[in-house]
Amino acid sequence: METVYDVMQLLKRFGTFVYTGDRNADLILLEMEVRQLYDNGLITQKEFAQSLLVLRRGK
Repeated sequence: METVYDVMQLLKRFGTFVYTGDRNADLILLEMEVRQLYDNGLITQKEFAQSLLVLRRGK
């Protein structure tokens, strides 16, 4: 996972689409969604960690 697009594709697998038109708001919402998936055991720790790194870089 290298880009925000990759994180969006991960979320798309679970039926989650995030687009507000505001890049910073999107990054915040994406992080919240990734955390929810991890907390509910739907993604691995590796996917979670990679997603957070990508989102915090904002690429």
